[in-house]
Amino acid sequence: MLDWTDRHCRVFHRLLSRHARLYTEMVTTGALLHGDVPRHLDFDEAEHPVALQLGGSEAADLAACAKLAQRWGYDEVNLNCGCPSERVQRGAFGACLMAEPALVRDGVAAMRDAVGDALPVTVKHRIGIDRIDSYDFVRDFVGIVGEGGCTVFIVHARNAWLQGLSPKDNREIPPLHYDVVHRLKRDFPSFTIVLNGGVRDDATLAAQLAAVDGVMIGREAYHRPWWLAQWDGVYFGDSAAAPTRDAVELAMIGYLQRAVARGAPPQAVLRHLLNLWKGEPGARLWRQVLSDPKWRGLEPAALFEQARRARLGG
Repeated sequence: MLDWTDRHCRVFHRLLSRHARLYTEMVTTGALLHGDVPRHLDFDEAEHPVALQLGGSEAADLAACAKLAQRWGYDEVNLNCGCPSERVQRGAFGACLMAEPALVRDGVAAMRDAVGDALPVTVKHRIGIDRIDSYDFVRDFVGIVGEGGCTVFIVHARNAWLQGLSPKDNREIPPLHYDVVHRLKRDFPSFTIVLNGGVRDDATLAAQLAAVDGVMIGREAYHRPWWLAQWDGVYFGDSAAAPTRDAVELAMIGYLQRAVARGAPPQAVLRHLLNLWKGEPGARLWRQVLSDPKWRGLEPAALFEQARRARLGG
């Protein structure tokens, strides 16, 4: 979810669900150890629970970044072993790490040694790489990485094809095999197994939650954010009233004002909100106002009022 689940997106999604765990974009260890740490790690307190997703392979670097995650107040640190992009492969991390489970195990162990029990260390991975379709491959990966102290595995139920497919195609062309993830749960009953990939509706979500411990949803949550608004009541047993779109819009006006005061460009926030009214009358007109450069000079409250009037036909 690079360039998608930034801090502004996460604040928006937290307004929709109080309980769903949010994940950052993947941040490389190099960016944290040699770059602008506050730019990468600063977040709003409202985002909790929030996990920092790391990309890297060197145990010492991962340990140092886990300490940073702890210092900045994250609720989890997650090692990405699933991203198939060529840029990530050149850095020798992401999905290609599935071919080196002992290296991942040692990285996990180093992170756990660095933060102790204060911060869970989790791993996100695929069910295989390239044309390897043997269940033994992913079973052994989980078993070996588990030796490093990882007990939470987020499993994208597709192979990652490291050659010949773009990251977009890697999310769509390799077939989904939910049964492989279910089998991992049966073989590792003490581990928390979370399924990822292709979940786009309530029926699929409910079916998968009956077989595994959790479900991670990425792009569908971004493109259809209002789906999140029902999750607290349906999946977390929260009897509090679900938010309304109007209330979320009002809250985001206040957040946009604060973000702009800190120096953020308005579009850095607005681009994440364009699907808030998706499926409702006037949604296209509302979206057009928020994305039209001619309105960007308006103060946030005035901008949203213009969008509201367009949506309602006023």
